[in-house]
Formats: sequence, structure tokens, C-alpha cells
Amino acid sequence: MPKKQLKGVVVSNKMQKTVIVAVTRLKEHHLYKKKYKVTKRYQAHDEKDQYQVNDQVIIGEIRPVSSNKRWNVLRKI
Repeated sequence: MPKKQLKGVVVSNKMQKTVIVAVTRLKEHHLYKKKYKVTKRYQAHDEKDQYQVNDQVIIGEIRPVSSNKRWNVLRKI
């Protein structure tokens, strides 16, 4: 089974080997059919501390690295 991949923007890189990536997706209301944006923040592992704020990146699902980190930064877009 393939692992999940999400596209988002780095919003913080103040921690060591960790970046916070904001992923925005479009949802639709089930009754009124209006579309709206939902943003969720993920902590992702960045081994070399090479990603900066406002970089667009792709994160991939991995085994848990710590209590909150279950994602890894795969590459920059």
C-alpha cells in the first residue's frame, strides 16, 4: 500500500530537524455544496535543516519519529 503524500508550505523551522508544514485543502459542505478551505499543520522531519519558511514542499508518511512527528519532508517543489 502506498504511503500518503501531501503538498504544503513551511510555516516554521525554529526547531532542530523539524519543520511545521501547513497543508490547505478544499472541502465541500454536504448540504449547501459551498466550498471552503481547511488548513492543518503537520510536524515533519527535516534531517539537514535545509528548508526555510515559505518553501513549498511535499511531505510523506513514515513511522513515528517522536510523539508528534509522523511525516518526512521528501522534496521541495
